[in-house]
Amino acid sequence: MVQPPIDHVLNLTTQAVLLYGSWVLTVAVLAVAVGMGVRERTAFYPLLVLAVLVGAFVEPLYDTAMMLYFYSTEGMVTHFTAFGIPQPLWTHSGYVVLYALPALFIARAAWRGTLPRPRLFTLAGVVLVMSCVFEMIGINGGAYAYWGPHVLRILDYPVVIGVLEAAQVVVFAVAAHELRRRVRTGVGLLGLFVLFPCVFLGVNFGAGWPVIIAIHLAQPSAALTLAGTLLAMVLALVVVAGAARAATDAAPAAAPDGAARQSLEQVG
Repeated sequence: MVQPPIDHVLNLTTQAVLLYGSWVLTVAVLAVAVGMGVRERTAFYPLLVLAVLVGAFVEPLYDTAMMLYFYSTEGMVTHFTAFGIPQPLWTHSGYVVLYALPALFIARAAWRGTLPRPRLFTLAGVVLVMSCVFEMIGINGGAYAYWGPHVLRILDYPVVIGVLEAAQVVVFAVAAHELRRRVRTGVGLLGLFVLFPCVFLGVNFGAGWPVIIAIHLAQPSAALTLAGTLLAMVLALVVVAGAARAATDAAPAAAPDGAARQSLEQVG
């Protein structure tokens, strides 16, 4: 039976690139979010970023399901271990770069009523590419591995992971937009801190269950894993299509007018 690569040596250079690079980008993303919030007089955008930043604490659940292990030899910068998987400090900043950044612009486009379905699918494709690039650097750079019997890999990266990540970002952005449309006070936007982990785990597990079960079988087979992988990707596309329908069906006129919307969101 395949075991997690707990003794695999961590590449400290790759760790440094992911750690410092992603945290610098996180500060920049948060600054952009604050600027967007100031212009629209809402706490929505910075709270969205912070919700994703905090939500990264659910990563060990995801790692266990998807059979991901962060190399944890000497020199690893980690802040906690759960389910036997040490978590690198850059998981939080990585979440902001991969999930919060695109979600900001998807949610803003939905708020402005400038998010036709083709554009949402295009943005989902952009998120997929971002995930592929980020994770291929981490995997091939020697920071972590998807050690399970995944199939359809490109440079050791299971493509299904990127498809599921793109789906959950789109769903989170649309759901966050819907929350913003409906809350009556700025305090209500704190629901983003619950919404993100719900969507993250809900989409990755809800659409990804076929591949999760397939790779965890007592006697996994390439055929069953391939079938589970393809089904998971189909379910992810269905989820994106549903989110696109929800985003475009919610016409801007259905929300309060601009001035009223801004006043509803002012904290205090």
